[in-house]
Amino acid sequence: MTELLVRVRLARGDFQLDADLRLPGTGITAVFGPSGSGKTTLLRCVAGLEHAAQARVIVHGETWEDTAGAVRLATHRRPLGYVFQEASLFDHLDVAGNLRFAHRRAGREAAPLAPLVDWMGIASLLERRPAELSGGERQRVAIVRALATQPRLLLLDEPLAALDLARRREILPWLERLRDELKIPMLYVTHSGDEVARLADHLVLLDTGRVLASGPLAGTLARIDLPAVPGEEAGALLHGHIGERDARWQLAEVRFEGGALWIADPGFAAGHPVRVRVLARDVSLALVPPQQSSIQNVLPCTVQALASGGHPSQVIVQVACGATLLLARVTARAADALALAPGRAVWAQVKSAALVA
Repeated sequence: MTELLVRVRLARGDFQLDADLRLPGTGITAVFGPSGSGKTTLLRCVAGLEHAAQARVIVHGETWEDTAGAVRLATHRRPLGYVFQEASLFDHLDVAGNLRFAHRRAGREAAPLAPLVDWMGIASLLERRPAELSGGERQRVAIVRALATQPRLLLLDEPLAALDLARRREILPWLERLRDELKIPMLYVTHSGDEVARLADHLVLLDTGRVLASGPLAGTLARIDLPAVPGEEAGALLHGHIGERDARWQLAEVRFEGGALWIADPGFAAGHPVRVRVLARDVSLALVPPQQSSIQNVLPCTVQALASGGHPSQVIVQVACGATLLLARVTARAADALALAPGRAVWAQVKSAALVA
């Protein structure tokens, strides 16, 4: 059921933002696009930090803003939490003091701090000053501070952008826990395709202030009618679970709706849910089942659509393996030789697949 309605029209100098979104009321909606596409501006409009000429923001049936009806709640009256790129903690207070300050500001609406502290694993940090924390630790404190207000919506504006690779790897599992265990919706701004694949349930694609697409993550990533985002490769995301494990060869089977793939064994137990990213460049197509091939992930599929691969010599082919969509990048000459067209039965050979969660 749709729980978030966001309609924003804003003009500022040469930049214009025009977004009309109906978003799910749980999980993470990633707002994704290149720099300058309007991601942060959209979040600031939802928070009431930007004044749009036309705006309508409704969260779980509660109207936060409706310019047509002269309704506009001030930011402090909107039950939201905001986690910025920089944690912005008070340097003169220790972690406990920073959390108490936010807790007092929330008043009677505040959530008990102790469970949140334990939940995010920061109990050992309470007596430290912000300068004594790593970037990942500061962001975990910032998340607890945001959750202390019992928000109905959590906004995260590139929370990992200021962190190095090691710190990003440190905090990603906590963000996954946030997604899986909290029942509040989150808008997560990022320009990282890896973060989208690992964390998001729903995807909004922005470019130059326009919404190019909005929909469930896997289906949106597998669309071929969208322009490529600079720096990102075409590919599909599979939601599945661990099946068999091959101890001899250190492999694990990922079963998904439409087939199964073997990947390097991540050590998860059978039944553990996972996400697998399959890049179009790692998928080839054949008209008959391949014999004596080093590629052992072979799936029966049906061609759904074809599109330009960004160069006249390349074609992106969307295929359906049962209810699951994959993308394959092949040469235009190969597509012609195989007479690839919608409805054509093919065998998809998956050379490589990467576990993302």
